[in-house]
Amino acid sequence: MPRRTRRLLTPVAALALLGGLAACGDSTDEPQTATADSAPASSGAASSDAAPSTEDLAALDTLEVSGDAGKEPTVEFSEAIDATGLASKTLTPGKGAELGEGDSVFAQFWVGNGATEQQVYSTYDAKPELLTLSDPLIPALKESLVGETMGSRVLVISSPDKAFGAEGNPQLGIGNADSVVFVVDLVSALPDGPSGAERAGATWAPTIVGDDQPTGLDFSGAADPSGKFQRTTLIQGTGPVTKKGDHIYVNYLGQVPGAEEPFDESYSRGTPFDFDLGGGQVVKGWDQGLVGVKVGSRVIVQVPPKLGYGEGGNENAGIAGTDTMYFVVDVLAAT
Repeated sequence: MPRRTRRLLTPVAALALLGGLAACGDSTDEPQTATADSAPASSGAASSDAAPSTEDLAALDTLEVSGDAGKEPTVEFSEAIDATGLASKTLTPGKGAELGEGDSVFAQFWVGNGATEQQVYSTYDAKPELLTLSDPLIPALKESLVGETMGSRVLVISSPDKAFGAEGNPQLGIGNADSVVFVVDLVSALPDGPSGAERAGATWAPTIVGDDQPTGLDFSGAADPSGKFQRTTLIQGTGPVTKKGDHIYVNYLGQVPGAEEPFDESYSRGTPFDFDLGGGQVVKGWDQGLVGVKVGSRVIVQVPPKLGYGEGGNENAGIAGTDTMYFVVDVLAAT
């Protein structure tokens, strides 16, 4: 496994704040104000296929959103928003592909409290975040963005249950009775695999097992581990070259010689692994070996123990202190 330490991260760092931080306490049916010590209240979710109400569609028109897509919007309220369900409209149509359920897209988003008419969160001062249009993404975004096209700016208003559920999100200043406003810019798609020119791998490298995606490594024709770090490129991507400090998104599979199966892989999970390159969040062999790789590439990396888990190995993964690790890594994106 690439990680040296476990991180409690969602696929989207911002959504850890948007969806994961809620107050603790007993349920109550009373509406709550947006305070950090508010207790959660019970709330039933609306049907996901319900058509927007006439009132919610009209509420969209009370919001004025200005500014160019891709830059932080200015949102002006003419009245408080009290949404009963979910409604959205495309402010700036994109020219890219249509998004389907399960697709992953880099996005910038602005969040406002419809009751207080105040901005509570924005990603525009940082890099775009990755949204995957499947559970556990909050329903208001998942349901509104499926069917939109890449490059679009979308305005969404949501009832409390469709946004942060029965608990609201007090740490964002959103109570469990507060409607929520989102402005989302769909920046670019996350590729589902490597893309580029195929290249012959080095003779020391194992062969990849699996047709559509790697399921294992075959070491029968590979040279014995050399005790040093090595990298070979199997697919040469055409994107930018990764550098220290990039936040990169990868799919990977790791295995040691003699093992019958991989000790870790991300392909079957359906969600890429992301980390800060050179930030010490992964084994040294990754921080060293994935710098200078073109986005879109597939590489095999040989990681000796000194750049992996050291003499102690990793007992939980079945990796001895003398084991050299081999990784297939698809570099999908860097931001």
